[in-house]
Amino acid sequence: MKDCILEKSKIVCYMPAYNAEQLMEDVIRDIPSGVMEILNAILVIDDGSSDGTADLTLSLKKEFPKIFLIQHRENRGYGGVQKTAFDWILKNDGDIAVMLHSDGQYPPEYLMPMLTPFEKNIDVVGGSRILYGDMRRGGMSMTRYYGTVWLNALENFVFKRKLTSYHSGYKAYSRKALEEIPYRSYSNTFNFDSEMLVGAIRKGLSIKEIPIPTIHGEGFSSLKPVPYGISVLHTVIKYIFGRI
Repeated sequence: MKDCILEKSKIVCYMPAYNAEQLMEDVIRDIPSGVMEILNAILVIDDGSSDGTADLTLSLKKEFPKIFLIQHRENRGYGGVQKTAFDWILKNDGDIAVMLHSDGQYPPEYLMPMLTPFEKNIDVVGGSRILYGDMRRGGMSMTRYYGTVWLNALENFVFKRKLTSYHSGYKAYSRKALEEIPYRSYSNTFNFDSEMLVGAIRKGLSIKEIPIPTIHGEGFSSLKPVPYGISVLHTVIKYIFGRI
């Protein structure tokens, strides 16, 4: 399974974790052995959890020495967690950063397909539920489904692209992307992923999409569709006026 560039790269899988005690262990254990072999670190960022997320992480580290833990004393939000992760990855000479949600919403078995495009010097990789099939079959609500479809259409029109998914949380970045995209100036909200894509487009970075299945259901996401949609529209407006 291992390829030359991936063998030579320092790969970090970072995991945002907020009250993830009940779900995160299964996610880590489901990481394929071939992927676990090439990972240099699994970085868990505990974002001010009130449960045993940190204790679970330290317990798992005894079995998986590649696990590292960063704790936020207070909740900084989805984007704030990623900023912490990116700072750590750049400081520790990481070459590739791939995000894996601790709640199981994105399947660990797709980590290798997410990493493979870096063999061809791609800068940003995004998982696309639309490329995989009908998102509604995976439990996505009608509100989120049609909201996603219309927002994607709007963003493609504005950004002059043909991407199928701006709003997937399955993302991977090259070191070049993390160095060139001004992520520290972005929001701490769920809109952070969209802002990263806009930043990549602004910088002319290469983007590749990978089909991934839709996994939706109770406990898998705290994202609120309407406020999120408004924040995306705000990002589009900032792009139009050259402010992102």
